[in-house]
Parts: sequence; C-alpha cells; structure tokens
Amino acid sequence: MSEENNVFNDYIVVKALEDGVNIMGLTRGQSTKFHHTEKLDNGEVYIAQFTQTTSAIKVNGHAEILTKHGSIRSGANS
Repeated sequence: MSEENNVFNDYIVVKALEDGVNIMGLTRGQSTKFHHTEKLDNGEVYIAQFTQTTSAIKVNGHAEILTKHGSIRSGANS
C-alpha cells in the first residue's frame, strides 16, 4: 500500500466535552480553504477521515481528540 493510501485511511475521533465544539475540514492544494464544518454538543462524537479533499481538520472548543498517535484535549482546561 502506498504512503498516500495510508494517509487517506487515517481518521480521528472527536468527542465534545462541551456544547458548541466546531470541527472544520480544510482542503488540499495550492490554497487551503475550509470546505466542511460540523458543530457538536457535549457528549457527541464525530469520526473524520482524511481524503483527497481533506488535508487537515481544525477543532475549536473543549474536546477530546483520538488518533492512532494518541489522544489530546483541546480548548478550556486542556
């Protein structure tokens, strides 16, 4: 399997630890732009996969983010 396909198989799990957590998908290419947003409330879980379109994911708010590399908390009291 090529390195590119391995990246496309990567995903993250975001669990909101407060109401109003925003998740934004950012595009690949010469200019990075927002292409998708989601809003989560406390306790909601979102699973996102990296694709040919999505090169980065931004999380705004208090959330737990799980990846194959480990976990991290964002936002207040992180």
